[in-house]
Amino acid sequence: MCGIIGVTSKDDAQDYLISSLQRLEYRGYDSSGIATIHKNRFYSRKAEGKIKNLNGKLSGNPLKGLIGIGHTRWATHGSVSELNAHPHIAGKVAIVHNGIIENFQEIKDRLISKGRIFISQTDSEVIAHLFDEELNKNITLKEATQNVLRILDGAYAFVVLMLDDPDTLIAARNASPLAIGKGDTLCAVGSDGIALAGITNQLIFLEDGDFAILSKNKISLFDFNGNSVQREVKSNTLDPAVISKGNHKHFMEKEIYEQPETIAHTISEMYTSDGRVSENLDKIIKEKPKSITILAAGTSYYAGMIGKYWIESLVNLPVSVETSSEYRYRSPFIDTEGLVLAISQSGESIDTLMAMRYAADTGVKTVAIVNSLGSTIDREANFSLYTRAGAEIAVASTKAFTAQLTILLSMCIALAEDRGINQEKISAIKSSLFKIPGAVAKALTLDGKIIDIANNIMKSNSCLYLGRGPLYPLSLEGALKLKEVSYIHAEGFSAGEMKHGPIALIEEDLPVISLLAKDHHSIKTISNLREALARGAKLIIFADEGIENNIDFAHEIIRLPFINEEITPIIASIPIQLLAYHTAVAKGTDVDQPKNLAKSVTVE
Repeated sequence: MCGIIGVTSKDDAQDYLISSLQRLEYRGYDSSGIATIHKNRFYSRKAEGKIKNLNGKLSGNPLKGLIGIGHTRWATHGSVSELNAHPHIAGKVAIVHNGIIENFQEIKDRLISKGRIFISQTDSEVIAHLFDEELNKNITLKEATQNVLRILDGAYAFVVLMLDDPDTLIAARNASPLAIGKGDTLCAVGSDGIALAGITNQLIFLEDGDFAILSKNKISLFDFNGNSVQREVKSNTLDPAVISKGNHKHFMEKEIYEQPETIAHTISEMYTSDGRVSENLDKIIKEKPKSITILAAGTSYYAGMIGKYWIESLVNLPVSVETSSEYRYRSPFIDTEGLVLAISQSGESIDTLMAMRYAADTGVKTVAIVNSLGSTIDREANFSLYTRAGAEIAVASTKAFTAQLTILLSMCIALAEDRGINQEKISAIKSSLFKIPGAVAKALTLDGKIIDIANNIMKSNSCLYLGRGPLYPLSLEGALKLKEVSYIHAEGFSAGEMKHGPIALIEEDLPVISLLAKDHHSIKTISNLREALARGAKLIIFADEGIENNIDFAHEIIRLPFINEEITPIIASIPIQLLAYHTAVAKGTDVDQPKNLAKSVTVE
């Protein structure tokens, strides 16, 4: 949600700003803009829609200036328009902002009563006016920033550009992510390391309440109370060349095809090549939790649901899976002798972060399962496990999801080994773990068959997904993927719940997509599918190899590589991702940046 960049350099800033905004497109946005200072004046360009529209305005009329700020906006307060696009300018100050200022109306009313004129409908514009007001008091930048931060309530990450300090930027964060970068000839600030890839070689992640004052040669960091602070400096190893589609048409396609590699890397995060538990995982297992609570949202929530099936059935450990945005608002029971797992691709999901903080306040130990080292959830958790998926740019998560499943299954294996439970079964699963990348690569060869299915369902108004056991949450994930990128209404259900309502939805030629594992659920699931067929459903089955002779009544059958029934949810993820992707391509939707969606939800 929203992307921020600010650069102070020895060279013109425009190219840095635009390249960074292009890398931030994955976060989701509806307008963009940049502003620079040149010859003691602000110069700004804004545009609705994609950054190519902004580039069109800059073509032949570029902005000069060694310092500047840029923004991709996802509308919260105020409609999508150039007027509401950032940067916002008030007097001698320009700002870009991500988040929501909860008390903006109160601030705005006060400033209007003092003669201030507002141009936009946004909450963000109050920040520009507040800074302009404070900087007219002939006080230091540090004092002005402290005064503004004391007034603001809510979540924010912002950058300030000032005419009277034309080589200096101010940056601050509270709940929304922000990183400071240092390069050879510049300093920069961005929403994440991806924004700063190729620009800076060092990163500093601000903590809540921090603010920074930076010029091209110096970075000064302060906490909310104005005390000088030091934050860990990390290398920015992200390569801009990696953050490209390569030979693929879309990032989503590229990321689906990267999964054999990303799963292999994630397994190596959990286990050494000789099968020993990694240091990070070993620390968690030694906590010997009496229960596990999983906090997550969206796709990560469905990964957590699958993890619950694994851990409860194989480790005999109680697991609850909680929707992050609901968790802390219902006074939940918290087992302080348990573990809380916070699952987030970005490590910045505000609802999951706040839920984890709520739990941590009781003294329970927390574990981050994240794809972003140095993210807020990573830094604040007691322990971290990393999905080595690399940068995931497409809004619809694919490789991060299977990496999360890999982490959860690996943790399940390690917990069972430590407790001496189901050892023969666990040994077989662990042996199968290292075969997953090859099986996923084989599943990807089914792409051509799935394209044919996608071309057949693209005109459907609705689809049903069915599964049993751990494939039930995967049916929810399959439905989510299809609706996210193709805009076809889709719902996932447990096949066993068909007679409790969903069967009423079945009509002639309604696509019913079933996930069928080679396990004890299959006979009952097949009976449910025959009931759907009898009512006119068009049956599409993704099934483990070995049960195909029982399902020859289906319209379409895709046979999946089979290793072990516990591995099936990871392998079966591939066809549901490919089906969603190819259906969206056939319909001509914006696959990588679906309408109304953002990659990382950083405001509640």
